[in-house]
Amino acid sequence: MTGQRAAFRRKQAIMRRVVIGLVLLFFAVPLYGMFSDATKDVAGKHWSLATWRTLLDFPKISTKYPDLKTGFLASVGLAVVTVVVMLVLLVPTMTWVRLRLPGLTRTVEFICLLPLTVPAIVLVVGLTPIYSWLTGWLQYFFGPTIGSSTIWLALAYVVLVLPYAYRALDAGLRAIDVRTLSEAARSLGAGWGTVMWRVVLPNLRTAVLSASFLAVALTLGEFTIANLFSRTNLQVAMYLLGKSDAQISVAVGLLSLVFAFVVLFAMSFVGGARSATSPMTRLRRAKKEPA
Repeated sequence: MTGQRAAFRRKQAIMRRVVIGLVLLFFAVPLYGMFSDATKDVAGKHWSLATWRTLLDFPKISTKYPDLKTGFLASVGLAVVTVVVMLVLLVPTMTWVRLRLPGLTRTVEFICLLPLTVPAIVLVVGLTPIYSWLTGWLQYFFGPTIGSSTIWLALAYVVLVLPYAYRALDAGLRAIDVRTLSEAARSLGAGWGTVMWRVVLPNLRTAVLSASFLAVALTLGEFTIANLFSRTNLQVAMYLLGKSDAQISVAVGLLSLVFAFVVLFAMSFVGGARSATSPMTRLRRAKKEPA
């Protein structure tokens, strides 16, 4: 039996390495192709770093390709705003439903998963009247610059990320006893704000980071909605740039993938460290907060 188990484990290890190798190959080949295309000269025969030197010349990029700078800044801002709005909207709502209104769990789940069944083009058609009214209202009160800003696409992106963020947060809430933790904190004199900030969120760290990963990845890679609304984010800027300079567009695409990987890795690294305080320590500290 011991020999059979050892042989089975060896087969599992081999299979794991094969699968991981195939997955890495699946991602590495296109990335190498992008790097190769961006690192050749115009004739495509010799290696050249001219494209990468151009990308590192930020004043030249800002002057020659203004849409690229605008799109990059817009995508970064959209990622931040989308994550913040999504967490502010979902975490308190899902926690309150689980504590006080468990009968509405299915309803909230249905609403959050509904965007999965709606194609992006249909979503744009439905959001067009809303954005027309919102843009007119914002331009009337704050001027055309703020009213037509790309940052308002975050409202549509929050809708897109709802299904994925809901599943991640729901798994986190199911893994902890929210009712016991919240009742213990309340019995120690903590207010609901303290319960959410000092007790619930620290125990949902992994789920919150998972939802944030998905939101950032979707926002940085979204093209359809921004293009149909005639707003410039990073993907739209790359599309427009590809019409005039394909090599720069491919190089920017590769850098955007690396940038997204670095951002997600940094978020994982920041959230990976375990908290030095236990949930009971947080509850005792919550006693000091006003109700």
